[in-house]
Amino acid sequence: MAQLTTTQYDLLERAITSGTRIVVTRRGTDFPVIPLRIATRAGKETIESRHPTTGDRLVFVVEEIDGLAGV
Repeated sequence: MAQLTTTQYDLLERAITSGTRIVVTRRGTDFPVIPLRIATRAGKETIESRHPTTGDRLVFVVEEIDGLAGV
């Protein structure tokens, strides 16, 4: 997935503002996370998030994401 759809961006933005979980799929692995913000790093769009159980910070490059869904 090189780019998120408008529906996925809406889902992501709602999750950021409400603090709800999403599932990011990357390289065949599902990551349930709480997104914190959308940012740009080294010219690439990223999703900064934290793991809901451990609190670990996870950063996903949007062009490397295979899927994005709400929980």
